[in-house]
Amino acid sequence: MHHHLVEVAPSNAEPKRAPHLKSLSKRMVSTFGSWCRSCADALRVEIQATEEQRTTVAAKEVEDTQGTLKTLDEELEQMRKKLRILEVQGEINLPDVRWRVANAMPDMSKPVDRHLLEQKWRKDGDLDLLMERIHQMRVVPDLLSAMHPSIDVRITANTLGIVPDKAYQIVEPGSFLLPRQTFEPPKIYANVFHQDTRLYTLVLLDADVPDEANATYTTYLHWMAPNIPLSSNHTTRILNLNNHTKYIPPHPQEGTKYHRYVLLLLQQPPIGATKYSLNIEARANANEPTSVHLDIPIVPDRKRKGFDLRSFMREWGFDMRQGGGAHMWREVWDKHVSAIYRDILRTPEPRYGFQKKPDPYSELKHTKKYVR
Repeated sequence: MHHHLVEVAPSNAEPKRAPHLKSLSKRMVSTFGSWCRSCADALRVEIQATEEQRTTVAAKEVEDTQGTLKTLDEELEQMRKKLRILEVQGEINLPDVRWRVANAMPDMSKPVDRHLLEQKWRKDGDLDLLMERIHQMRVVPDLLSAMHPSIDVRITANTLGIVPDKAYQIVEPGSFLLPRQTFEPPKIYANVFHQDTRLYTLVLLDADVPDEANATYTTYLHWMAPNIPLSSNHTTRILNLNNHTKYIPPHPQEGTKYHRYVLLLLQQPPIGATKYSLNIEARANANEPTSVHLDIPIVPDRKRKGFDLRSFMREWGFDMRQGGGAHMWREVWDKHVSAIYRDILRTPEPRYGFQKKPDPYSELKHTKKYVR
C-alpha cells in the first residue's frame, strides 16, 4: 500500500481562490452596488413625492392636520433610514472609498465616508477606551447618570518640550497631565457625523474639589462656551471658545488626590422637536443651525465652585443620553499650581492633609539625654 503525503495549509492561512472565482466575486460586488444605487435613486423619488404631499397637507387648515403630518413624518423617517443604508451599501466596497477613509481623507459630504469613519471610531477601540475610563473613574455616576457620545472629541496639550519635535500631543482619555500643560486651554477637535449644523455647549469641570463645610467633594467650572456650531463639514480645530465664561487653568489643591477634569460638548435641543432625526437633517438649510440658540448667562467667578451640572442640564434641556461629546484627563498638585492661585485666582492657596499626631516625646527630644 502506498501512502501519499499531501501538504496541508495552516488553518489560519487565506484560502487560494481560482482566478475565475475572484473575477466572479468582483462582478457580484459590482452588481450588488449597482442594484443598491438604483434602489436609492427610486427611493429618493418616492421621498420627494411624500415631502410634497406633506407640504400640501401642512398648508391646509383642517382638524386632523397634525395627525396626518405625524404619520407622514414617521413614513419619511423610515424611508430615509432605508435610503441611508442603500447609500452606504452601494459604495462601501469601492476601493477609492476605502482608501480615502483609511488614509484620513474622507469626503464628509458622502454618507458612506461618514459611516466608515463613525464605525472606525465606534469599533476600533477609541470609543471603548473613552467609555471604559468614564465608568472606571466614576465620571458616571458622579457627574452624570448616563452618557452616550455621538461625536468623537479629541484634545491636544502642550508637551513642554518633553516630546521631541512635538509642540502638542494628543491626550488619551484618563491620562495624567502636568498643571503646566494646561496653563493655556487645550486645543479641541471633533469628528462630527451629522450633516446638519447643530449647536453645542462646551463645559469643563473639576469633579474633585474639596468641600470642607460638608466634608465631601464638589465641582468647579473651569470653562464654558455655548452655541458652538458643528457639522460633518467641520474638520479643523474648534476656535473662539473663550468669549463666554473664560478659561481658568486646572489647579488641583495640595494634599488632595488626583483630580478628574471632564470636558463635555453638550448637544443643544433641536428646534421644534424633542430629538434629532434624519428628517431634520434632510430639511436643514446650509449653515442654518437646527438647534435652539441658548442665551446662557456668563457664570461669575464666585459661582464656579459648586457648579451643579445636573441642574444646569435640566434647566437648558441638555441630555447626554441622546448624544454629544466627552473627554477627560487627570492632574495632581505640584509647585506650579501656586502661580495660578497667585496670578489668576488671586486668593490664598489652600493646603489639605491629615493632621499630625501629637508626639508625647516632643519635649524630651529637646533635652539632653545624658546628664552627669
